[in-house]
Amino acid sequence: MTMLIADWQWGYDGWIIVITSLVAMTCAIPGSLLLVRRQSMLGDAVSHAVLPGIAIGFLVSGTRDGGWMLAGAIVAGLATGMLTQFLRGLGGVDRGAALGVVFTTLFALGLVLIVQVADSVDLDPSCVLYGQVELAPLDVVVWSGIEMPRAVPWLLGVLVVTFLIVQVLWKELLVASFDPATAAAQGARPNLMQQVLMVLVAAGCVVAFEAVGSILVVSLLVAPAAAARLVTNRLRPMMLVAMLIGIVAAIGGHLSALTVPGWLALETTDVSTSGATAVFATFLVMLAVIGSPQQGLFFGVFYRLAFRFRIAEEDLLGVLYRREVESRGLGQSTGVHLSELGGGGPGLAFRGIMRFAAIRLRWRRFVTQSGLIPHPDQIQLTDAGRSRATVLIRRHRLWELYLAGAAAIPVDHLHATAMDLEHLANPELLASLEAEAAKGERDPHGRVIPRD
Repeated sequence: MTMLIADWQWGYDGWIIVITSLVAMTCAIPGSLLLVRRQSMLGDAVSHAVLPGIAIGFLVSGTRDGGWMLAGAIVAGLATGMLTQFLRGLGGVDRGAALGVVFTTLFALGLVLIVQVADSVDLDPSCVLYGQVELAPLDVVVWSGIEMPRAVPWLLGVLVVTFLIVQVLWKELLVASFDPATAAAQGARPNLMQQVLMVLVAAGCVVAFEAVGSILVVSLLVAPAAAARLVTNRLRPMMLVAMLIGIVAAIGGHLSALTVPGWLALETTDVSTSGATAVFATFLVMLAVIGSPQQGLFFGVFYRLAFRFRIAEEDLLGVLYRREVESRGLGQSTGVHLSELGGGGPGLAFRGIMRFAAIRLRWRRFVTQSGLIPHPDQIQLTDAGRSRATVLIRRHRLWELYLAGAAAIPVDHLHATAMDLEHLANPELLASLEAEAAKGERDPHGRVIPRD
């Protein structure tokens, strides 16, 4: 880290991060729309298919003027969408196959044209693919009295225009993204919205090509949006989160390009910031896959375990309730010895869960180790636990009553099915079950349905 601080130059490294961050934010908006449409690979297709438009812009203008590049890229992006639709409509070609044919053809054509004009125009074909963000801060212009890299005002302008277009057409884009049929019925013109999206993708691609290259553009179109989708299900917050993730990827990518070669003792320190940013963006996606509060692997395992523990607790309360009812008036202990827990369960894991459930119930004061029970490992219900157990047993027997009547399930099959269903706590479902109580005071086995 000392080497990083010593070598850091804000006038150079800072601009690299600014440029990459602007690219990330510009790509995050259309990338999120593509993701919810399940068209993320369309961004990959467009980012490659705009190459002939860029080359034609060079041929027409003879310079790398951004206006000609942008116009050519937009035309090529629209052509990609229209040619794909044409192949699908003409021969019933699968959407993925049609898209693959169109973008590979246009990409190859673009490479041929770029090679042809490379001698007459200051253009490096590898720059289009891999980018040269390390050189971008050296190509400066004066904008509003401030000296900055030439890519910055172009990226900032496209970002602002993209944001404004999405804001103005938000309702139409939203409906067309999730329900094209409803959008068409409401006059939102989903096909037009698709073309607007293609224009936004093409515009973002062309202004980012020279700085970061097509590879990083594809990565920033997909990775931040994919990570954001794991964090939130709402589209507008998804775009904002995708922008933030893109900025983090830009910072982390450049820092990685500066430091990782030294950490690994590599012979070369010439690591592409574009490549490092793409890798770091993928790393952020993996973090989201693991740690997302809603859909992450870690929380998924946690929620499943918590659910299993809750079921175990409720099952244990049911066991104690039934033991208490059965032993009432017989002069027997109403407790359950811990060694009995999980006797019919599948192995040590089940018994371990049941024992942990007993500990949690004791902590919640639903069960106790009363001095009246001879063995210290025995537990029995407290008043609070008995009240909670009564609710569960009532729910169980109402389920049996419902299943015997509505589903015509044989009586000897009711208990196992009701054991699974009694853990459902949907309020509307429980209200429907309560309506079954009017049909009788006993379940199909003849047992009294307890009151809450």
